[in-house]
Amino acid sequence: MMFRKAAKDDFGDVTALYEKAHDEEEAGLIHTGWQRGVYPTAETVRAALDRDDLFVAEQDGRIIGAAVINQIQVDVYESGAWEYAAPDDKVMVLHTLFIDPAFQHRGIGRAFIDFYEKYAVSCGCAALRMDTNEINLGARALYEKLGYKEIGKVPTEFNGIRGVMLILLEKPCGGQ
Repeated sequence: MMFRKAAKDDFGDVTALYEKAHDEEEAGLIHTGWQRGVYPTAETVRAALDRDDLFVAEQDGRIIGAAVINQIQVDVYESGAWEYAAPDDKVMVLHTLFIDPAFQHRGIGRAFIDFYEKYAVSCGCAALRMDTNEINLGARALYEKLGYKEIGKVPTEFNGIRGVMLILLEKPCGGQ
C-alpha cells in the first residue's frame, strides 16, 4: 500500500469512494453525518484536485482511501480552545478521510493518519488539527487511540449540512 497525492485521473475513483461512504451511511452501517448530494460530492473531489491537496491510499493499483490534507482551518476553528497555539502556516488539517468499506478494520485509517502526521512534520508544522461529526463514533475512537484530544464541540452548518455538532481535535505535530 502507498499514499500519494491524487492525480486528475483519480477523480472517478475518489468520487466513487465517497459514493460508497454515502451508500454505507444510508444503509446505517456507518455514521459520518455526510449526505449524498451535499457533502462530499464530485465537486468536493474536483476542488481538492484543483488545490492539489487530495491524497489517496492505493493498493495494487486500486484507490482504497482518500483524504484532504492542507492548512485550511474551517471557520468554526476560530472558536476552538486549542491547547497548541500555532500560526496558521504551522497548522496541518486532515479533512474528509474515508477508507473503502472492503478494506476497513485493517489498519489503513491508522496508516493514513500516520502518513498525514509525517507529511505535516515534513512541512514544518507544529500542530495537527481535524474535526469530525459528533455522531462519527468510529472516527472519534480511532483518533483518541492515536493521541488526538477532543478540545471542543461546536454547533454549525458544516459543508451544507445543518445541525452538525462538530468535534474539534488536535495533537502536537511530531510529538512536541
